[in-house]
This record gives sequence, structure tokens and C-alpha cells, in this order.
Amino acid sequence: MKKLIISLCLLTGFVFSGNAQKFAMLDMEYIMKNIPAFETANDQLNQVSKKWQSEVEAQMQEVQKMYKNYQTELVFLSEDMKVKREEEIVAKEKAAQELKRNYFGAEGELFKKRESLMKPIQDEVYTAIQDISKEKDLELVFDKSSSMSVLFTSPKLDISDLVLQKLGYSK
Repeated sequence: MKKLIISLCLLTGFVFSGNAQKFAMLDMEYIMKNIPAFETANDQLNQVSKKWQSEVEAQMQEVQKMYKNYQTELVFLSEDMKVKREEEIVAKEKAAQELKRNYFGAEGELFKKRESLMKPIQDEVYTAIQDISKEKDLELVFDKSSSMSVLFTSPKLDISDLVLQKLGYSK
């Protein structure tokens, strides 16, 4: 009986070792840094973001200026004028917040711009990864630059340079 159990365990071990899954890892940050189009798109996004941020800050400074003026003139204003000024300040602040949301919100202009510039590059990279995975019969590819905890990886498992070669950016 013991021999039968040991034989079954050994046989099972051989079957699973013959069916081992192949996997690899890559460094997406490294890949993206070596694609000039990604760097160009990133620079464009940074410039647009700074421009829009300065517009929002200018409006917020105007709100602060209006509020300071209101505070200094408060004692000289009638009740009607106080209410009117407060409403103007609140309206201006809401407009500034709306502008900020339009530029930087979840579905804002920056998100749309990033998607239009980055998505084609990312799609190209993912297609190259899929092609290499099929060529090398890989079943799982890890990204070591993501927040996933990778304690050790063998350099021979890294396919980052293969992806760059496939995309035509080899060193």
C-alpha cells in the first residue's frame, strides 16, 4: 500500500513538472522611458497641465483678492452690498472650482488628452508583449515596476529588451 501511494505521488510530481507554466517579467517603466514618443507625449501633457494649473491659480487668486477687498470695505457696505459682494465671491469661487474640475477631474480635459496621447503607445507595447508571449509560449508576464511585490527576479526572465526590439527601439 505504501509503495502504491509513493508511486502515485512520484507520478503526479512528474506530470505536474512536465506541465510547468512558463512565465517572464518586464519593467514597464524601463520600456516607456526608452520609447521617444512616450517621452514627447509626457512632455506635452506636462506643458498643458502647467498652463491649465496657472489658469486655475489665477482665478483662485482673483477670488482671494475679491475677498480681501470685501473684508477691508466691510464696515462701509450696506447689508444689500454685503450680500451682493458675498454672492459675487462665491460665484467666482464656484467658477474657479468648475474650471479645475473641467481640466483635472476624472473625465476632464487632461484625462482625455492623456488618453489620446498615451493609449496608442500603450496599445503598441501590449501588442508586442502579447506577440512575444505567444512566440515564447509564456502564460504569465509580471511587471516588476508596478506596485506588486517582487523580491527577486532572474535577469534571464526579463523580456523588456525583447519588447523594445519588437517595437524597433533596440539599443
